[in-house]
Amino acid sequence: MTKSSFGGHPFLLGFEQLERLVERTAKAGADGYPPYNIERLGDNDYRITLAVAGFRDGDLQITVEDRQLVIRGRQDDGEDTRVFLHRGIAARQFQRSFVLADGVEVAGARLENGLLHVDLRRSVPEPVVQTIRIVSI
Repeated sequence: MTKSSFGGHPFLLGFEQLERLVERTAKAGADGYPPYNIERLGDNDYRITLAVAGFRDGDLQITVEDRQLVIRGRQDDGEDTRVFLHRGIAARQFQRSFVLADGVEVAGARLENGLLHVDLRRSVPEPVVQTIRIVSI
């Protein structure tokens, strides 16, 4: 039995990467930590907010790799001399990924009251009409 893929359809020329993008998106949201919100702030502005209580800005890293926004968090417990009688607040590392559409860029990020806000902006390209000249041989 052959695997059916929409990227191989004859009318979808150049969309082979779309199938990989869908697979990557499905894998990105597997873990539920940390919780997050996605807001629409305007026609072309969005905000992703992650609940990262206990993380400092130096514990967080935001990168964009091949249209994928990756937010990583890692707390350093290196010189922690505290003795816990009960430890209910986890200090675990995380990686949360979001696939960005073409033209969406990170406009900025800020950490405020245990919430990491990542602002996104979509640039709208000007429509282009191209006329192709036909050459007779």
